Amino acid sequence: MKYEEENIYTHYVTQIQQYPLLSAAQEIELSKKIQQGDAGSRMKLINSNLRLVVSIAKKYASESAGIMDLIQEGNLGLICAASRYQHSFNVRFSTYAYTWITQYILKYIKTRTAIIALPLRKTDALHRIKKAAGYLHQMLGRVPSNKELSIYLDVPEKMIQKILSFDYTCSSLYAEIDDDSTSTCIDFLADEHENQEESYIRESEAAEIRRFVGLLSEKEQQVMYYRYNLSRKDKPKTFRQIGELMGCSPETVRLIELRALNSLRAKIKNISA
Repeated sequence: MKYEEENIYTHYVTQIQQYPLLSAAQEIELSKKIQQGDAGSRMKLINSNLRLVVSIAKKYASESAGIMDLIQEGNLGLICAASRYQHSFNVRFSTYAYTWITQYILKYIKTRTAIIALPLRKTDALHRIKKAAGYLHQMLGRVPSNKELSIYLDVPEKMIQKILSFDYTCSSLYAEIDDDSTSTCIDFLADEHENQEESYIRESEAAEIRRFVGLLSEKEQQVMYYRYNLSRKDKPKTFRQIGELMGCSPETVRLIELRALNSLRAKIKNISA
């Protein structure tokens, strides 16, 4: 582990120690509130299990997959598990979340293990697109299209497609995960087919985002709806397009978006505190 990453890791582990572990009874109570749409309870369930992600990520950390990157991916799996978990499953949340966390970590490792090493420039471009895709996924409640990535990054769509074509790997689905387990990669793959549960979760998350955006000022709401197509009636717009609609410069639109995002983060933090 590099010195800088080690410092970040140590600080992160220290920070998450503030969240106490939950009892089975507390998990049941939180699950009931989450099913009623309580975002604060969902955040509490997530925060109290951040240490689980760290313990799993440590098992898979390597030179090619840094511990903090694995923790970040594992946290996405944890968030997904918290959205799907129900106390009626009759299992502890940590047991249910383990598979989701591991799946996201393994998926990340898979994308990092290319047969042919990419030049640093292409690797950085691919990382930038993936980071933007993760951000837009959270904002939109769904996987963003190449067109949306193009608008957000201000990069031609053909270039997005070309860079994404560099992202590949080759591995047997039936390869064992490690020497101490009989599980194979295929055991951890989620069913990608559309189902009502996933549709419901996406709609719920989108509705939650719109609810928070509704707490912003009128101009901030306008920019967020235009930028991320929250009304789903059009396509996401560029800063220039929004500026023309609102009668201001692209830079002004960018600053309004930045202010809106900071405000949203503060409101969500206050709710989860």
